[in-house]
Amino acid sequence: MKITDIKSPKFLKNYSTNQLNTLCSDIREFLIDNLSETGGHLASNLGIVELTVAMHYVFDSPKDKMIFDVGHQSYIHKILTGRADKFTSLRQLGGISGYQKRNESKHDPFEAGHSSTSIAAALGFAYARDLDNEKNDVIAIIGDGSLTGGLAFEALNNIETLKSKVIVILNDNEMSISKNVGGLSKFLKNVRLSHSYETASKSYKKFLTKSKLGKKLFDISYNIKEKFKRKINDNIFTNLNIDYLGPVDGHNIEELIRALKKAKNSKKSILVHVLTKKGKGYLPAETNASAWHGVGSFNKETGELKKSSLPSLSQIVSDTVYEFMQQDDSIVTITPAMINGSKLEKIFKDFPNRSIDTGITESFATTLACAISLNNKKVFLPIYSSFLQRAYDNINHDIARMNAHVVIGIDRAGLVGEDGETHHGVFDISFLNSIPNMVICMGKDSEEIRNLLYTGFYKQDKPFCIRYERDSIEFNKTEFKELPVGTWKYLQKVKGCKNTVISYGTDVSKLYEKLKDKNINIINARYIKPIDKNILKELIRTKQKIYIYETNIKTNSLGTNILEYFNHKEAKNKIKLTGIDNKYINHGKINELKKELNLDIEKTVEDIYKYFNIKE
Repeated sequence: MKITDIKSPKFLKNYSTNQLNTLCSDIREFLIDNLSETGGHLASNLGIVELTVAMHYVFDSPKDKMIFDVGHQSYIHKILTGRADKFTSLRQLGGISGYQKRNESKHDPFEAGHSSTSIAAALGFAYARDLDNEKNDVIAIIGDGSLTGGLAFEALNNIETLKSKVIVILNDNEMSISKNVGGLSKFLKNVRLSHSYETASKSYKKFLTKSKLGKKLFDISYNIKEKFKRKINDNIFTNLNIDYLGPVDGHNIEELIRALKKAKNSKKSILVHVLTKKGKGYLPAETNASAWHGVGSFNKETGELKKSSLPSLSQIVSDTVYEFMQQDDSIVTITPAMINGSKLEKIFKDFPNRSIDTGITESFATTLACAISLNNKKVFLPIYSSFLQRAYDNINHDIARMNAHVVIGIDRAGLVGEDGETHHGVFDISFLNSIPNMVICMGKDSEEIRNLLYTGFYKQDKPFCIRYERDSIEFNKTEFKELPVGTWKYLQKVKGCKNTVISYGTDVSKLYEKLKDKNINIINARYIKPIDKNILKELIRTKQKIYIYETNIKTNSLGTNILEYFNHKEAKNKIKLTGIDNKYINHGKINELKKELNLDIEKTVEDIYKYFNIKE
């Protein structure tokens, strides 16, 4: 069958094992072909091909509910449920999502973009099923990296309480995005050893029972083997009264089907432990799964990723902190499983005693950072903006309330593009702005980013948040200097001018390039909180007409803070705010999304000329 002709998974029921294996090979080829053009989450999907095929062979979607944790590894599920013909639009504006999407297919019962939610969601579906006396299975597919999240443990703990049967499939590839860490990772490693033991024991039995002496030796050792096996099966899952099955070879269709049928026939909740290889079937992804977790377009023949020749903002921030750590033994870096994403590889390699990867545990990482900082340490805590919101309570009650000196790197701030609603970093200003003691800033270029970091670490001692986008820019290494907290800077100040544009980040640099030498004042509001009241008083005194440009949610933004200040001063200035209305933004390239939101630079410049009544 041609992959793009698949309309429903029902055809799988009539396939032989050989046909299923051929289909898996064809799906892998299809994924590599398509993702080399569109980009996407390649390694994780290559690793789950056989498992997804086996699930759809044994279960009956959409009657049976399949809930993928995070959801970025649901590409094969999308293919088998009739969306292969849309894969050229994957993660593109107006195209299909890279995650499960309820409005996209009846086969997608739940949506996620962050980790550790699947078991809780599955339990909710199962509980509602039982209330309605319906008969169907609910399956949560969760990676070993996601299992470290607190929500996953809370859900596991409540399976026994709610008494509703769920099937949990643990996709164990020893990876999240980066290599897994912590006690759970070590536990799963020990269980994996038991899988090797089972394989070896079968060969052992076959060899020894060929002779009478061998059979006698086998009988003597049998009790030792069974004792060891019982010890392995007495684990965290069985202690929570969840049956445990595995480990199962995640690339053996026959073995997977047998295990999933057993899980289906179980009368109680069961966890099926499946061993897979991330990137399976494509050598570049197999050998460097972290780099191939989420990729842009690439050359499928050579495995060459298409990268920018300029350093990313994440790299500039990480390299600057590395410089500080070389000279300052009091700095500790903490990341919740984003060593590669936040470009921290060199820090972790050269400062292993002052670098901590907590796994996918944003809340824990945040409180840990607070406590370490209270013991005369400076902590750097880089977290993606959309992941930071998962630690809101810890930022508020711990870091901010105790006024801890933690420098929070808000990576992927603003619109991030193809990953869509769950990953856009457009909410952090809004939810951080209302928290006392917080400093929020954003640099316009590499020099300012470095100086803001220098100020955050060495010229103040409050919680200090520095935002940086998913972008690459020119890098200039300069001497560090303090940028006093709460100060803005004129990039252009025209004598007698009554028109002022206010913005921040790389956006203000782009506006400056378009508006320089025009009759417009341009202010770099590098500190979003606290605002520069001295400049604002000057704007009131000189009766400036003001245009505020932001690409984040308007609610509780820099613009609303300025409006509040002007209202308090009973100022009469005319002010126009731009930004994102209170809504979720779909997936697509960043420049396309900005155009759709009327926030692209070209359109904004036109709007500025019109607002100030200036001819181009």
